[in-house]
Amino acid sequence: MHFAVVGGVPVVDVPKDLYIPPDALEVFLEAFEGPLDLLLYLIKRQNVDILNIPIAHITEQYMEYVEIMKSVNLELAAEYLVMAAMLAEIKSRVLLPRPKVEEEEDDPRADLIRRLQEYERFKKAAMDIDELPRIERDIHQISIEPPELHIDRPLPTVSMQDLMMALKDVFVRAEMFTHHHIQKETLSIREKMGNVLAILSAENFTDFASLFNYEEGRMGIVVTFLAVMELTKEAMIELVQSEPFSPIHVRAKIH
Repeated sequence: MHFAVVGGVPVVDVPKDLYIPPDALEVFLEAFEGPLDLLLYLIKRQNVDILNIPIAHITEQYMEYVEIMKSVNLELAAEYLVMAAMLAEIKSRVLLPRPKVEEEEDDPRADLIRRLQEYERFKKAAMDIDELPRIERDIHQISIEPPELHIDRPLPTVSMQDLMMALKDVFVRAEMFTHHHIQKETLSIREKMGNVLAILSAENFTDFASLFNYEEGRMGIVVTFLAVMELTKEAMIELVQSEPFSPIHVRAKIH
């Protein structure tokens, strides 16, 4: 069985002058995205509370992993050495006796715990986002072009004269359902009579035109005029004109 095809010719035997570099194939069983990722992995593997890290034990396991990385890939292990130095410093501060002072010294692990908690939150958020459905991975879009439809739409065969006759029948039917609405009079003659009497006095004359409110329109003027005529008929007011075509004045009668 051939393992390759070169120029259309199957190759069965491995060439003797074939050079395979030692780093051509690398297998990573556990890949970490950085020192904090490695620390978080070691803490979870030991089932330890992140707020109470056994710094000495975790530092030893971390250094073992760094030594393995040194032997495999020194350039990759460079960023891990900074964390190793930080762990060594925290370990020394935890192991050394603390002087008795009035105020308690901060826990040397506090800053590391804060960074680990923050990294864990971001990693969890990244995993949640990665589980969301993605186009071209979980969702595949399809596009379908609708077929062209050729539909013959026949024109109406009804003539314009027939339509006009049908409209005429509709008008005739509509007239059968018309109603005559009687609305209540909005202006009252009796009310206007009271308004006129409130304006007039028995001592002074009032101009006839001043009795009318022009904002009420033609209907209001007519109602006011009828009210004046009714008051005159009942001898409650008197109309006075000094000469023909002169202004008319009105005053209330004294009873």
